[in-house]
Amino acid sequence: MAHPKSYAVDSHAHIIDTAKYPLSNPEGYVPGPNECGTAHEFRTTLDAHHITHALLVNPFAGYATDNRCMLDAIAGSAGRFKGVALVGHDTNERTFQQLTDGGVIGARFNTLFSGSTSLQGKAGEELLARVKAHGWFAQVYFHDDGFLTLMPILIAAGIRVVVDHCGCPDTSRGLSQAGFQALLEMGRGGNAAIKLSGTFRYSQQAWPYQDAEPYVEELINAFTLERCVWGSDWPFVRVPKRMDYGPGLALLERWLPDASDRHKVLWDTPSQWFGFSENEKI
Repeated sequence: MAHPKSYAVDSHAHIIDTAKYPLSNPEGYVPGPNECGTAHEFRTTLDAHHITHALLVNPFAGYATDNRCMLDAIAGSAGRFKGVALVGHDTNERTFQQLTDGGVIGARFNTLFSGSTSLQGKAGEELLARVKAHGWFAQVYFHDDGFLTLMPILIAAGIRVVVDHCGCPDTSRGLSQAGFQALLEMGRGGNAAIKLSGTFRYSQQAWPYQDAEPYVEELINAFTLERCVWGSDWPFVRVPKRMDYGPGLALLERWLPDASDRHKVLWDTPSQWFGFSENEKI
C-alpha cells in the first residue's frame, strides 16, 4: 500500500562520507565509522521514513570549514537538500557566493570546540554582518548557559537565529536556569527558531527522554509552532554506537499529539524558514 503523499523536512543532519571526502579537520572530535554516513545512505533513510527534504549541517568534527562534502550532497539531491555551512573570519566573498549558489542558507557557530569560529569581538561582528548580507541565518550550538554570551551578540547583529538541539539545557538544574530562560526570551522575540532535536544529547534518561519533555514544552510555548522545526541529527556523531532514526522521529508524537501541529513543525515552518518547496521532484 502506497504511503499518502506528504512533505516533511529533517532540519538537522550531517553527511560524513570518508571515502569521497576524507576527514580534514585535525582539531576536536574525530568521528568513528558508526558516526559516518553518505548522501545515498541518508536519502534512503529519509525515504524509509517518508521525509522528503533535509537541511544539512556541515560538521565541525571531520570537516570544519571544508564544506565540499555537504555541497556535493546538496548538488545530488534534486532540490531535496539545503545547507548550513561553517565559515571562518577569513572566508572571502567569492567563497560566500559559491556557498550561496550551492544551496547554503545559513552559517553554524559551534561554541563547544576549540578551533571553531568565534562570534566574539570585532571579527565576529563583521562576520555576522557578512552572513546577514547574504540573507543567511546564524545557527548556534551551545550547552547549558552558553547562550548568555551569545544572546547580546546575536541581538546586536540583528540577524535571524536558529538554535540547535533545544539549547541543550542542564536537566539537573530545572527550568529556571539562566541560560534556558534567556533562550525562552529570545524565542518570544520572534526572530529566532528552535530545533526540537538532539534530546539524547542533554537528557539524563533513556528514550523517550522524559526529563527533556518540560524543556521541550516551554520551548514550544515560547517560540510557538511558527518557529519550531524538527531534526534527527543523523548520523549521530559523538555516540558509542549507531542510533536508529525512527525513535527520534517518534518523539514528535509524544510532544505534539495533534497531526496538524506536527505538520507545522515538519513542513510549514521549515519551508518558510528555509525556503523548501513542494515543486521539487522527489
